[in-house]
Amino acid sequence: MSNPRFATITRIARLSLAASVVLSLGACASFKKKPEYAGSSDGDFISGSALPDRNESSSFLSESVDKSRFSPVYFGFDSYSVESSEEGKLNAVASFLRNSSQELIIAGFTDERGTAEYNRGLGEKRAQAVRSYLLSRGADASRIQTTSFGAEMPADPGSGEAAWAKNRRAEFGVVR
Repeated sequence: MSNPRFATITRIARLSLAASVVLSLGACASFKKKPEYAGSSDGDFISGSALPDRNESSSFLSESVDKSRFSPVYFGFDSYSVESSEEGKLNAVASFLRNSSQELIIAGFTDERGTAEYNRGLGEKRAQAVRSYLLSRGADASRIQTTSFGAEMPADPGSGEAAWAKNRRAEFGVVR
């Protein structure tokens, strides 16, 4: 005689596994189609001259983007949660966005640990977490774009916790 509770648990496990496979494949497909584009306000991909590309000559580094206006937001190891200690920095950015018409690029970064793919994904999650915080404070979604550089372009090229802590960050670029 079969156990109905076991059958229900087995069915839930199979459905969960199938859903995670479908979601994983869907995420991979959308990332591989347009890896050079940054995330838009609706989570889709967009292109534009102000978006950072994946090389050192990117517009995120160009003279048309002011990176000095705001301090970076830092994250814990393997985390994309915005810490309460960083909220003051983000509140200043949100206030700026509510009172100006300029556009903002949020770039997510990681330390050197992890694969390039993992770090690119974690950097994007950090940028999206910062974006979500700004939106919750009244910033206009249409003027915020995100990108990830992963472990590329470290703030501190050293190795060890002190350097890694400086590299786990999100930076802001105000498009002039």
